[in-house]
Amino acid sequence: MSKAIYELVNELPQNNITTLALKSLDKFIPGQWENITNFEEMIRQVTGENDEEMIQKIGDRAVWLFNDKTQGYQNALWLYQTVDKTDYALGAAALANKVGEKIKLLGFLNRLTPNNEKAQAIDLAIKLVVEVVAFCQINGLPGDSIGDFVKALGEYEKEALIRMGGLVCFDGLIPFGADFILQIESTLNNLSGKELSNNSSFSQVSRLIPGDNPAGQLQFIHDSFSAVKGWMTGFVANHSLTRDKLLSSLHNFIEFSEDQFDYVAAFLDMSTNYFEHTGTQSIAKSLISRAMFEV
Repeated sequence: MSKAIYELVNELPQNNITTLALKSLDKFIPGQWENITNFEEMIRQVTGENDEEMIQKIGDRAVWLFNDKTQGYQNALWLYQTVDKTDYALGAAALANKVGEKIKLLGFLNRLTPNNEKAQAIDLAIKLVVEVVAFCQINGLPGDSIGDFVKALGEYEKEALIRMGGLVCFDGLIPFGADFILQIESTLNNLSGKELSNNSSFSQVSRLIPGDNPAGQLQFIHDSFSAVKGWMTGFVANHSLTRDKLLSSLHNFIEFSEDQFDYVAAFLDMSTNYFEHTGTQSIAKSLISRAMFEV
């Protein structure tokens, strides 16, 4: 990484399409996510520390830990960044000057084609696996520790919970509807290792996904999804989530017709990087929490 963790946090946008999309989830997951984009403020919030000298020491230690390549923090951030870049770059520049307006999605339809269902299903599954592996990297666990991840998932909160909420809502419910879990499971059941290896998202992050070959990695992806699908089902039920409710909330900053949900999913893919944004915040908070006990 060419930048220090404090730079990465300080450069996070305060207001863009990603933050607007995440804020649209606040109606369903209220009070969980605060978009902290200042590293010193994050140290104060995580530690409760007000002494400037101690804040500096904690910050310095966090920077050192992040820069230590024997730790997993840089790998975790690379995963978050990479899985977003595969579907982000296309529309970012075109949409950058639209923040602050109510974006008329239909004006972009000539540039958009909705992802086919198989590609969309694989995208969600790979994002989920990135979350599993990033969790293991951050916590110094073997990369295939699915059980430890599932236990921790039950205690997710703040930016980690909103990231998983985004996965369920933006990559699951909006493109597929209420039966998204069944559709993704069916896709994985009928997917071959060769098909997986041809997927661009997978090819970008495959080096850190456990498994000796694409077939073994596909099994790990399948096992991860199977382990988490119960949590996803509960998340949808506990927050009374539906596609219609999500689209209504997104209407606060995007204009689109009600039958264009497939294009909305493509729009969110190409114009947001919510995994990288919230992942950076999660990693920084983890570093700060650890540094607090090491200075």
